[in-house]
Amino acid sequence: MTDTQTRAGFVALIGEPNAGKSTLLNRMVGAKVSIVTHKVQTTRARIRGIAIAGVSQIVFVDTPGIFRPRRRLDRSMVAAAWGGASDADVILLLIEAHRGLTDGTAAIIEQLKGLDSRTPVALVINKIDRVKAETLLALSAELNAAYPFVNTFMVSAEKGYGCDDLRDWLAAALPEGPWLYPEDQIADLPMRMIAAEITREKLTLRLHEEIPYQLTVETEAWEERKDGSARVDQIVYVARPGHKGIVLGKGGETIKAVGQLARAELEEFMGRRIHLFLQVKVRENWLDEAERFTEMGLDFKDGDG
Repeated sequence: MTDTQTRAGFVALIGEPNAGKSTLLNRMVGAKVSIVTHKVQTTRARIRGIAIAGVSQIVFVDTPGIFRPRRRLDRSMVAAAWGGASDADVILLLIEAHRGLTDGTAAIIEQLKGLDSRTPVALVINKIDRVKAETLLALSAELNAAYPFVNTFMVSAEKGYGCDDLRDWLAAALPEGPWLYPEDQIADLPMRMIAAEITREKLTLRLHEEIPYQLTVETEAWEERKDGSARVDQIVYVARPGHKGIVLGKGGETIKAVGQLARAELEEFMGRRIHLFLQVKVRENWLDEAERFTEMGLDFKDGDG
């Protein structure tokens, strides 16, 4: 296969929190590379997942949900989202069918108007199984009147409806050129970061209210063993002393359960045995430490007010 026959490029997924960007990314790639929870704002870094469609290599950039930022971390996440969009070959705006044209989506559309007009933007109406056909048609007309989308797709990322058509269109829309990653690679995140994201997802699902946004997980050490397994040491940083007890749970049962779930998923992802060890530490100012932001793939300076 010659370079001129192949296509490759970046596709940015943008939208409000919980629009289904991570679910769509995982559906397109065919593996779990982005954390998916019922909580908003769970995707912190720009996670790239790689899908192959015929002669095309589609590199998806799953950006953090775009929302009204309040804290430094929020501002860095929103800047990462728009950075991912401005660097892309194609932009996909995801919206939830049952929520329609919200104030948040209207604000994103206004921002899109300020980007390079040569970058094609397609509309993806997700969760179509939640509304009636006539509602979808009316919503599509309303959104296309608000912005000149190059195409509109109606999908259910969770169930897979419409996703093949979207993938085929993207494959043809990307520029000609050599592939950007090896054929068998599905994500460009280092395994240390993927492992940390898996553990953070399990914590997010297990805990409630604000605590998931006040913690982060870092892979401190990764030791390859002679028997083909790996020892992975991770630290869960929490912002307050009171949070440490909640994360640990009575008799350490919460962190033990989280560790078991994370280890099982990591073993399935990597296809080998993993020995996972978790520690919980209090770092009251981690939300203001540049090093923590770098570990999450975010730019600390983007959080400046």
